[in-house]
Amino acid sequence: MVSVVRQERALRTRRLILEAAASVFDEFGYEGATIGEVVSRAGVTRGAVYFHFASKRDLAQGVVEEQFVQDGVPERSCKLQEFVDTGMVVAYLMPRDPLLSAGARLSLGQDLFDDLGGGAIPGWINRFEALLVAAGERGELLPHVVPADTAWLLVGAWTGVQIQSQKLCGRADLERRVSGLYQHLMPSIAVPGVLGSLQMGPNRGAQVVAEAAAARAVVEGGGPAGADSGTADGEAAGAARAEVRTGAGVG
Repeated sequence: MVSVVRQERALRTRRLILEAAASVFDEFGYEGATIGEVVSRAGVTRGAVYFHFASKRDLAQGVVEEQFVQDGVPERSCKLQEFVDTGMVVAYLMPRDPLLSAGARLSLGQDLFDDLGGGAIPGWINRFEALLVAAGERGELLPHVVPADTAWLLVGAWTGVQIQSQKLCGRADLERRVSGLYQHLMPSIAVPGVLGSLQMGPNRGAQVVAEAAAARAVVEGGGPAGADSGTADGEAAGAARAEVRTGAGVG
């Protein structure tokens, strides 16, 4: 029992350090970030940080990898809807979750890109490719679609949209822009019968995050999520941060 408690405490401390590191990397970039600032924001000792992470580079790698720890996008019978939901959830969470935002910044930083093996980008390409392969097996794709090529294109385009949105308005329009990306892309890959049923609106990410939060609340015995309308959005985003690590993440 003592061992289990210690393990749980260590996991909580590691997560606290990663969240603090993400906020520091997101604010200062890799070069400007310091272990001292991470220690200050996490409220832990320097020894605790080095117990979990041997260096600043390991911290950055941990932030990038944390995106893929758990997947909170509900599984769909329609894999193209799941394909859309994944990108829209990241668009919703990125302005709200430093782990995703920092993952994007670290993945695009040329000084660290090669050292981190491309950052989060290869992981997102693989995830989207797997969804497209599953969609093809279900007859949802047009005959000409090559999943690997489409996944690469989607991640590249998503990354460009994210960069533009960040530079022009601090990601204030990211959900709308990613929705527009999907609305342009999906007619070229989805069979007509599936295309007409896809939900791709700007609010789709928020809807999926709320769905995941509600499901998590039921599993944990806490009743329906969002019962208090005044805190529903914050609770949904908080639950998603624990369960959703889907892009930025892309790029």
